[in-house]
Amino acid sequence: MEVSSSFKTYWQVWGILLILTLFMIFFESVDAPVGVTIIVLVVAMLLKATLIGGWFMHLRKESIFLTVILVAATLLTVAVLFFLLIPDAMAGTVLQ
Repeated sequence: MEVSSSFKTYWQVWGILLILTLFMIFFESVDAPVGVTIIVLVVAMLLKATLIGGWFMHLRKESIFLTVILVAATLLTVAVLFFLLIPDAMAGTVLQ
């Protein structure tokens, strides 16, 4: 099944990404609990990553197998980097 996109679709996705970015900037400045702020920002960030991967990287046209492999590899990389940085963060040396 061939899926094609027009320039209008790309501009619409770009507009959604812009709105999400502005929402994230606004929500960070709101006096909400830290846990709620983190959850909202992470969900918005995942939605943005999905839109970018789907439309601008054309992953929605690929097989589900390739998409799952790419997502799994990305999550594995994030997990490894996260756990490699935890000791430095706990010691307070990350921002020195």
